Amino acid sequence: MPLTASGASASGQPGASARWVLAALALACAAPLIGAHLVHESWPPERRMNTGELIDPLPLPETVLWRLDGTPFHFSELKGRWIMVQLDEARCAEACRKKLYQMRQVRLAQGRDMHRIERLWLVADDAPVAAPLIGEFAGTHVLRARDSRLLARFPAQRDLREHIYLIDPLGNLMLRYPRDADPSGMKRDLARLLKLSRLG
Repeated sequence: MPLTASGASASGQPGASARWVLAALALACAAPLIGAHLVHESWPPERRMNTGELIDPLPLPETVLWRLDGTPFHFSELKGRWIMVQLDEARCAEACRKKLYQMRQVRLAQGRDMHRIERLWLVADDAPVAAPLIGEFAGTHVLRARDSRLLARFPAQRDLREHIYLIDPLGNLMLRYPRDADPSGMKRDLARLLKLSRLG
């Protein structure tokens, strides 16, 4: 039966080419979900990370944070990338600096894949952040998050400041590292994620 210009048969039923187009569109829409499933569910237990603690995928709400210069920052601006997050006060004591250092080094260690990773420091108060600190860890997004509803979404064993968190490219909180986590283990964990998932 001849097809019309729209790809439908004369009877109005979709033709073979139209069905192929619909199937391709459905697959394209499902690809991110399939990737997330592979990361979160299908990873064999014996190959799962032994440094970070997996969290059941926890979608983070869209929210507005604030850059240090007072301009707004929409959290969704980082969607589509893997995001390492730490939360701490502006004064950034030794433990805070150590987390910033670990995030920087773990990202650098990913080589050609490091562009798929962002670093985020959520500042939990309104005190000034020292300019030399910002320069030392250039490339880290430093955002004010005091009283943000976003903070309540991060699970902690005792204190949010003890952890480095990982958010997947779909915006799900999925992993946290404990205080004094092994940087080499963090590097392996992230490399494995980047290899298994082409998201981000």
